[in-house]
Amino acid sequence: MTAASTEKSTTVRTQLPPVPPVVRSAVGVLDRVAPELVARGALRLWCTPARPKDRAAIPGGTTFRTGTIVGQVWGDGPTVYLVHGWGGHRGQLRSLVEPLVGAGLRVVAYDAPAHGDSGPGALGGRRTTLPEMSTALDTVIAEHGPARAVVGHSMGAAASALAVLDGTPTERLVMVTPLADPTTYIEGFAHTLGFSERTRHRFEVRMQVLADRRLADLDIPLRAANTRRTLPATLVLSDRDDKEADHADGARIARAWPEAELVLSDGLGHRRILRDEETIKRIVAHVS
Repeated sequence: MTAASTEKSTTVRTQLPPVPPVVRSAVGVLDRVAPELVARGALRLWCTPARPKDRAAIPGGTTFRTGTIVGQVWGDGPTVYLVHGWGGHRGQLRSLVEPLVGAGLRVVAYDAPAHGDSGPGALGGRRTTLPEMSTALDTVIAEHGPARAVVGHSMGAAASALAVLDGTPTERLVMVTPLADPTTYIEGFAHTLGFSERTRHRFEVRMQVLADRRLADLDIPLRAANTRRTLPATLVLSDRDDKEADHADGARIARAWPEAELVLSDGLGHRRILRDEETIKRIVAHVS
């Protein structure tokens, strides 16, 4: 494993855009008299991914539908699965398709439940959860064959890592701007909406019930450090200028994950890293 940065970002991150002060004030008032109602509404919001403005499809390939999951397949050879992040879609990983196919690999990219062209998840409508995103990877692999590699971005990287830690087999894993423990972002979420610690506790209890697992089970470094499974060789890519995921999360994962290589970049941010030529070369070299 390469040397990992130990610096910790102090930026408060959340999946929400800035909330108007009048909304925070209204939430604050309601929070004092009906914390359970606020917790329930906040969880519904937490489970609803935003729709991206750019939903450009990936050219070519063969479109498939597995249950409610829609995706595309390109090329022939060992299979690489591409997993987008929260509020994203498979088109955000289009820069990887041609280089991977050119390296003699078969590529499968899909939209997670409640994302892109895919249908609703178990919660209905446009809502889903991290565990459901993780399970969706298993569903697609069962349909399209064993994984030579899985490449995940952002929350998709977390979903991919959790799937592997739960037993999904793959020879190689790539995590691009991963979230080490998505529950740590609850603090920023609560601050943005303006609800109290009491309501946050209710929110977290509801989240555990909804996910049907302990929140500690979503902590990737903790799980990796304590697993008895043989984990695949893993490449972790993070950028110091990422405004959505803490770049220190990549370092935490790489320290805990056996056979992990950490690469830190500068100036690429959360999404442009997916189009960076050097990043793409590293990913192709790792999986092929």
